[in-house]
Amino acid sequence: MEHHHPTPLTLESSGWAPSWPWSGSGEKGPGTLRICRTILQVEILDAKTREKLCFLDKVEPHATIAEIKNLFTKTHPQWYPARQSLRLDPKGKSLKDEDVLQKLPVGTTATFYFRDLGAQISWVTVFLTEYAGPLFIYLLFYFRVPFIYGHKYDFTSSRHTVVHLACICHSFHYVKRLLETLFVHRFSHGTMPLRNIFKNCTYYWGFAAWMAYYINHPLYTPPTYGAQQVKLALAIFVICQLGNFSIHMALRDLRPAGSKTRKIPYPTKNPFTWLFLLVSCPNYTYEVGSWIGFAIMTQCVPVALFSLVGFTQMTIWAKGKHRSYLKEFRDYPPLRMPIIPFLL
Repeated sequence: MEHHHPTPLTLESSGWAPSWPWSGSGEKGPGTLRICRTILQVEILDAKTREKLCFLDKVEPHATIAEIKNLFTKTHPQWYPARQSLRLDPKGKSLKDEDVLQKLPVGTTATFYFRDLGAQISWVTVFLTEYAGPLFIYLLFYFRVPFIYGHKYDFTSSRHTVVHLACICHSFHYVKRLLETLFVHRFSHGTMPLRNIFKNCTYYWGFAAWMAYYINHPLYTPPTYGAQQVKLALAIFVICQLGNFSIHMALRDLRPAGSKTRKIPYPTKNPFTWLFLLVSCPNYTYEVGSWIGFAIMTQCVPVALFSLVGFTQMTIWAKGKHRSYLKEFRDYPPLRMPIIPFLL
């Protein structure tokens, strides 16, 4: 019969620690070596007032921040997990849901600082709301519903081809965004603060109404260089829309459903993805290009301003993502810029 030699237990390999209880005489008792499991305690303090909000006893060392948030919610139901920000320092960065307790720089009693992120709303709801609005609002101006341009223009139609083409392009863009939100995008964060939806909708809906008012106005005049300018702008718009969709599909294939895995995006066989060779966020590059094409097509100041504001915001996002890639991946391609090849 073969004898089995058991592998010695270690703290690192098993999460258990040896203990030598002392006998009453102060000497080690024979055969009293015991194995006791490492159990942690967690206290959660208010980041502003330092008031103790919760004390969790007997927490498993391999518990994640997400699990701790769920335990915290049981004692404070008003703060559901999506509202919670837990940090090691009151002014530090929020810990990730997937962070494991035993891998954090904490002792046997872990102290976390809590901040309330406010009421949350899902990203899908936000995107559907902020994209459906411009689609509907633009069509109100296109069909010239009453009380916009005056009674004699109610439900009349423009004689300029570019006006109808602009409506098709604008509607296509937002229908594409809605479909991508439902079937393509995979979000690393499930929610965002509820207050953001009002800010985002004001931006998208307001600009949509402003540009639609002028483009569909009875006194609107076509671009300076006529059909040639419109055709060039349409080509730019279509190419950039195809590019933007191609990048979104490539990013979707990079992240398995239900995961938060981050990988370096690389070009695929699709030529539109080759822009990954030069920029970290080609989806933003193509998005800006689409609106520049739309601005050239309509020769409308509100569209140009919308493009400029959008470019400014997307540049901020692109720089943030670019920094994250550089920080996370040591082998990140050095030639890439955030949004504009070789420049920015």
